[in-house]
Amino acid sequence: MRNWIYPIRVVINFYVKDKFWRPLIQISLFVVITLLFHYLWWGGIRHFLTQFSWFEYFRQMMVSLVFTMSAWMNEYILGLDIVRQGTTIIVPGHGFVEVVEDCSGTKQFYQILVLFVLFPGPWRHKLWYIPASFIIMHFTNVMRIVFLTLTLIWFPDEWDFIHLYVMRPMFYVVIFMLWIIWVEKFENPRYPFPSTNENT
Repeated sequence: MRNWIYPIRVVINFYVKDKFWRPLIQISLFVVITLLFHYLWWGGIRHFLTQFSWFEYFRQMMVSLVFTMSAWMNEYILGLDIVRQGTTIIVPGHGFVEVVEDCSGTKQFYQILVLFVLFPGPWRHKLWYIPASFIIMHFTNVMRIVFLTLTLIWFPDEWDFIHLYVMRPMFYVVIFMLWIIWVEKFENPRYPFPSTNENT
């Protein structure tokens, strides 16, 4: 008998069949992966990646892309009178929104990548779901900059609060929603295991 398979099978069967504990395990796994990534990102991964030219190039490219799309929406969709200066959106008489490296969305991209690579589910869906999540996160970031520009006009006194305590947590809300869709629609932990009665 393949005794080494039995404990693995017990864990998998428990995860698959137990309707009460499974959601708690899934949420706990989401929280652990998210917190672990956040700790590692600011604890060393970010600094390590900055040593590579391709990472800096990608981050600067994303800064430019976020700025260009946000400024375009402000100017041509919302009809705002803005001035572009470098990667800064200036609203005359109100203030400015500067798109810096931490606004590039790079951290969120890597967080999504780590989350869905580590979380259970079929790779045939991960291969398209992860890039699709990148696109959703990028447009979320663009809309964040647009809303922060509007905040300068509508709620200038609340800009710092909205920037720190509304717009930043919004990233985690979107990631959580993407994760819920993944769990409900695509996760498939029903892996085949040999019977425990199989003889060696």
